[in-house]
Amino acid sequence: MNKHFARAAMTACGLFASLCAPVSAQDRESLIDPAAYRGLAADHRAYRLGDVVTVFVLEATRAKSQAATDAASDLDMHVGLASPSTQYNATLGLGGSNSGGAQTTRLGELRTQISAQVIEVEPDGTLRIAGEQTLRVNGELQKIRVSGLVRPEDISAENTVWSHRIANADLELLGVGVVSESQRQSIFYRVFKWLRLM
Repeated sequence: MNKHFARAAMTACGLFASLCAPVSAQDRESLIDPAAYRGLAADHRAYRLGDVVTVFVLEATRAKSQAATDAASDLDMHVGLASPSTQYNATLGLGGSNSGGAQTTRLGELRTQISAQVIEVEPDGTLRIAGEQTLRVNGELQKIRVSGLVRPEDISAENTVWSHRIANADLELLGVGVVSESQRQSIFYRVFKWLRLM
């Protein structure tokens, strides 16, 4: 009986000693990184290096230039000579007009959504973002790139920002494939145009 009691007492002492022993750094490791953890009620907007923000691209540009010229001039002269037997009449008229017009219109529109990553945080807290999206449909390759500076206060609670809120914005849409190749002018057309024959 005393032997069983002593063994139980030794087990209890060993357990107590292990609970009171200092915990090593390895034992303190957690599945949650305190530096990167955000609570459920925390603000989930991008604010640090590596964070991702969704950019709503809605850009429409319209430019129009128009010029018109219209000038006209008229000159009429009438000379007459009369005698009892003969009458002479002479009329001279000069007229000229000139009119010209030119109009240039350019329209561009881009609507899409793209996710960008914070690649740098400026000293004043402004975020430098950059993102690229590649889409391939039926052999046609389309690339969309966006970069620029975003103020944290311009990012909504849903972690989105409009493209017109990006400073020094660089938006680029590239298309490579059958459709874009069909839009290219032929070499003959370009040569004739360079020679002012077209």
